[in-house]
Amino acid sequence: MVRSLTRLFGCFGLLVLLLSPGARAQVGGMPGRSGAADKVELLSGADSLVGITVPGQVVRKIYNNVRFRQKGVLMFCDLAIQNVTTNVIEAYGNVRLVQGDTISVRSDTMFYYGNTRQANLRGRVTMRDRKMTLTTSQLDYDMLSGMAYYPKPGRIVDKENVLTSREGYYDTRIKQFIFRQNVRLVNTKGTLTADSLLYNSNTRIATFQGPTRITNKDGVLTSVAGQYNTTTGISNFQRRATVETPKYRLTGDSLYYDNTTELGIAKGNVLMVAKDRKAIILGDHVRYNGKNGISRVTGHAVAKSLANETTNDTLYLRADTLFSFDNKVNNTRRFLAQKNVFVFKSDLQSKCDSLIYSTADSTIYFYKKPIVWSQNKYQMEADSMRALLKNNVINTMFMKGKSFVISLDTLKNFNQIKGRTITAYFSTKIASVTTVTPTAQATKTGIQSTKQTRPASVSTSAASLAKVVSNRATKPVSVTVTQQEKTTIDRVIVEGNGQSIYYAVDEKNRMIGLNHVECSRMNIEFNDTKVGQIRFYGQPDAQLVPPSEITDDIKQLDGFRWRDAEKPTKGQVLWVETPPAEQAGNKNSIKIKPKPKPLPKKLVPKLNT
Repeated sequence: MVRSLTRLFGCFGLLVLLLSPGARAQVGGMPGRSGAADKVELLSGADSLVGITVPGQVVRKIYNNVRFRQKGVLMFCDLAIQNVTTNVIEAYGNVRLVQGDTISVRSDTMFYYGNTRQANLRGRVTMRDRKMTLTTSQLDYDMLSGMAYYPKPGRIVDKENVLTSREGYYDTRIKQFIFRQNVRLVNTKGTLTADSLLYNSNTRIATFQGPTRITNKDGVLTSVAGQYNTTTGISNFQRRATVETPKYRLTGDSLYYDNTTELGIAKGNVLMVAKDRKAIILGDHVRYNGKNGISRVTGHAVAKSLANETTNDTLYLRADTLFSFDNKVNNTRRFLAQKNVFVFKSDLQSKCDSLIYSTADSTIYFYKKPIVWSQNKYQMEADSMRALLKNNVINTMFMKGKSFVISLDTLKNFNQIKGRTITAYFSTKIASVTTVTPTAQATKTGIQSTKQTRPASVSTSAASLAKVVSNRATKPVSVTVTQQEKTTIDRVIVEGNGQSIYYAVDEKNRMIGLNHVECSRMNIEFNDTKVGQIRFYGQPDAQLVPPSEITDDIKQLDGFRWRDAEKPTKGQVLWVETPPAEQAGNKNSIKIKPKPKPLPKKLVPKLNT
């Protein structure tokens, strides 16, 4: 009975306040955005209501089962202080705000400004809609713009992702988030970390502008700008992006990567590193199919591979198009170079139209007018060539069709061998080269003579090193020992229409004469570029010409061309110099036709990229 009377008198006092002149004044705690604002309506059902005396304002306190409504928005709490004059509500305990059938917000405390329809929620805040759930400790929700802002760390969970950040914004109309600082997105496909991120919960696409890292079981992707589809696992990045797997690292100015199909497309200054093979591929455009293990490189394509760890020697390969094929069964790789192929290594240079290199048998196949130079001493040509490598150095060269081998001896004479097929065998030795150079201190102090003030480089054997250092004991020097490979031809076997010209020399390296031999088969052995023992088969026709009778017309076999000027340089292979074949007016150049003879089908695997 007492409780009923209290409620009755409370309602009577409220009626008096509402009918007073001050209650009808339009005064707001926060200014309205457009004209007069709708008043927040108190719904029936509260346990009690008590008026609070505030001069010029109507204020009331409502207890238990409190409900408010404003333009389709419902608000619930255990305790509310409502300023009817300013249209402001303070809500405490089990606060809940429901907007239509889409958005629901819970918190411990809420300050609601009815004139601007702004809700500031504090405590354990949870915001839900049909797509996601946001939890944080502070949320400012502007219902006119549909924008919610949380300045404290927040956590968002949707069907596939969990996103956390230090602060963020949520546009409830287009279901889009803006995350800032310490952003982290986690789903079954991987984890994304960034400084800032824009995420749409409808499309589930994450867009970022700033350093970003995506990690999954297959590798890591880093970039500073781009998009990531959390549903499909497709990434599209700009501004120097990198994808790194246990076997590869792919970098480009722009990068597309499909995590499901393992398809990567990189464009602009592309760098692809094969970690397990110590190989690097450069180009303007790279397409990589991880499932099939196929890579295709176009535009200034270059492959670099560490050929020898002892000498730190690197092999460079250039072509219009480069392919790489991984055999996941035996962990081998095959390289295919097409059109305008150039090869450079310290002891090996080559050019041809097409080339295949297989790591399974360490074999290089050269096609269409191939030519190979070795150690500045040997030049080899044929219709097709096959080089068998041992420790990444040529061990055997097989030449087929119009084969021609030229070797430059110590007297600068050209030994020549022709035949239908030629097989050349090589041997390689690693020699120590000692270099003695004056130090900067000797030059500054003026200890050296006039001739020695210039930077000098003296190569000497280990046996004479002590003598060199002894003679310069009073002059500071720097001694450097390096390892260099030396490849020499050991034996040549010629089969079919064999012809040879070689210069015979005595023990003192003096020329004895010129030998001209023709036969069906020959076996020639060399000793440090000098011709040693020779075996001829099939009724050989041999002639020895004394030095006094050697004329220019017998010095060369038919088809002889010493094409040293065409030999590719490292700069040419790296696209920083123009190759001889592209220089106007070069008489030694070989023009490559636009439609080369196709490679044998058994050597060219199907491309499923």
